[in-house]
Amino acid sequence: MISVTIDSPTAAIGPQWDDLVRRAPSNVFMNPAALLAASETNFANIRMLLAWEKGAGAPRLAGLWALQMRRPAPFWPIVIEPLPYNYAFLSNPVIDPAYVDEVVPAFLRAIEQSPSLSRIVSLHSFDTECPSYPAIIRDLAVRGVKPLVLSETMRPFVTKDFGLKRSGSTRKKLRQDWNRLSAAGAVEVVNDRSIGGAKRAFEIFLALEQASWKGANGTALLSDPRDCAFARRLLQSLAEQGNASVALLLVNGEPIAAQVVMYCGKTAYTWKTAFSANYAKYSPGTLLVDKITEELLSSPDIQAINSCAAEASFMGQLWAGRRKMVDMLFDLGPRRSLGYRLEAGRQLGYGQLRSWRDRLRQGYPAPRAKRPEPAL
Repeated sequence: MISVTIDSPTAAIGPQWDDLVRRAPSNVFMNPAALLAASETNFANIRMLLAWEKGAGAPRLAGLWALQMRRPAPFWPIVIEPLPYNYAFLSNPVIDPAYVDEVVPAFLRAIEQSPSLSRIVSLHSFDTECPSYPAIIRDLAVRGVKPLVLSETMRPFVTKDFGLKRSGSTRKKLRQDWNRLSAAGAVEVVNDRSIGGAKRAFEIFLALEQASWKGANGTALLSDPRDCAFARRLLQSLAEQGNASVALLLVNGEPIAAQVVMYCGKTAYTWKTAFSANYAKYSPGTLLVDKITEELLSSPDIQAINSCAAEASFMGQLWAGRRKMVDMLFDLGPRRSLGYRLEAGRQLGYGQLRSWRDRLRQGYPAPRAKRPEPAL
């Protein structure tokens, strides 16, 4: 028997979470410590859906899905986003595989029936290869709900068994860049997973990012005090569990690249990268990720690495493995509400503008806009 509770983020769920991720496909962004960091810094308004399997003994956590309650614009209807906070890159719930077909309908039913939750659900960066995706599609079909698919993309992803490029032009260039960098000085890769080491290395990452084009554009974490306060709290909270570190590439002791890595279950997540422009000709960020990939996959504790990045990123050149990601929108109410139609129009328009921007940057003329689907 599965029952669902709706709660605010709390550290009390930690032991049950640890037990769940030993059984379920992981999502580090759903870690209760991360959710609490976002909540206590007022970075996001989050509710946790907790699915409990009730048998003869004490209830056991069978699933967790964190939802961000967000109003996209003033006077706009509230929308549920299972990317629980900005800088999260995976929205799948964490569910014990033995209970997926029971937990997913229970989650959607809890959203539908709760007076405190919106019925408009906006899924972004949802991994279609996780068991939760077909379970959601099946339950929506039973309800007669057709989701609006906004985009489908591929994400670089690598496992011990598949996806690592071991030869070819990319591998040749990496060897050449490493040799050239080694000629410039003593090269070292350090990934200190202690709490103190992770915190010190994260400050190095922040400084490298701020000194890069992101700082010039105002998009580095240090450019926004609120974002930076949350990111520091997030990193510290996960590092205290041994679930975050910052790998550094050093030349003669000088950090020239930093890669923030998060861990959940048997999966590592390459969250954010920064590097020194003074060493850009050596591709230091790519070199660091390549070395860290080897280190992580050689560990018995890690079976896969999620890039948290787009296919066109440099990680797409390093790894041949891919996971299909989808963005979609649906309404769990008895009919498509006005709020849903407004949000669908907003997201379709935003997607079209981004497409035009990307084509113009590449020197292509903007395509003619497609008319929205009649179902809206």
